[in-house]
Amino acid sequence: MNPSAHQPPQMAKANGIELCYETFGDPSAEPLILIMGLGAQMIHWDDDFCRQLAARGFRVIRFDNRDIGQSSRLSGGKPLTAFEMLKLRLLKIPVKAPYRLRDMAEDTVGLMDTLGIASAHLVGASMGGMIAQEIAISFPQRVRSLTSIMSTTGNPKIPGPTREAMAVLMAPPPKSREEFLERFGKTWKILRAGSFPEDEALDLGRAERTFARGLNPAGVGRQLRAILASGSRKERLRTVKTPTLVIHGTVDPLVHPAGGKDTAASIPGAKLVMIERMGHALPIPMWPQIIDAIDKHAHSAHTATMH
Repeated sequence: MNPSAHQPPQMAKANGIELCYETFGDPSAEPLILIMGLGAQMIHWDDDFCRQLAARGFRVIRFDNRDIGQSSRLSGGKPLTAFEMLKLRLLKIPVKAPYRLRDMAEDTVGLMDTLGIASAHLVGASMGGMIAQEIAISFPQRVRSLTSIMSTTGNPKIPGPTREAMAVLMAPPPKSREEFLERFGKTWKILRAGSFPEDEALDLGRAERTFARGLNPAGVGRQLRAILASGSRKERLRTVKTPTLVIHGTVDPLVHPAGGKDTAASIPGAKLVMIERMGHALPIPMWPQIIDAIDKHAHSAHTATMH
């Protein structure tokens, strides 16, 4: 069988909801689950990125988190305003949320149950890194290795996003397809924090595909509430024994590079890889470095558990 074979999207029951997922690679290979970030569909793990990981000997699984893409949509939770965000930061008022990161961690574990996966390598980006951390804390026996990319511990002392990145996060939902397509390119230019022509050439196609799979602005708001309501994992991360790799860009405008450093410092024995010129994105020129790091980390974790 083709090692990077791609199975079409399927639905799985998990934790009382339905998750849309896809797999790449040999079904008997070591499972590696990719968890995406806030408001980002699973296709933000680029098809070719997934194929390249599968070619390293993994069964790669990506999925839409709850409230995004083709997965179940929930209800409740008013959109967060910039004023409310400010109030939270300054006055430390607890956020009301219909669900938390712990629930999203249980979604991932539920997906593993449905797929018959006892334990997997977890790779999470941004909010996905927070979810992966939560799984490593609460369900350690399910995690072979943890890779947390452009994420943070929830520690309130970490500097916030740049003003530009914050504006992207808090922008009102686009009113039309045209507006969405136009904004997508601008948004990623800010998040990538620099010019990446290979990615820019693909942005329109990526935007069209994202739009076609369905937008859920209210769901993004609930995911943001989940992050804020979940608080800091810093203390609990000290209990993590899973082999951990932390990857962060040196110019990340959304999750300050200090967030990656704090994650690595909070998890015993974690390795930190800072990638020069990388913002809050996975630009194509950086794939070799990122994929190599994930591959090496997951395979060395596997070897260590064999002994």
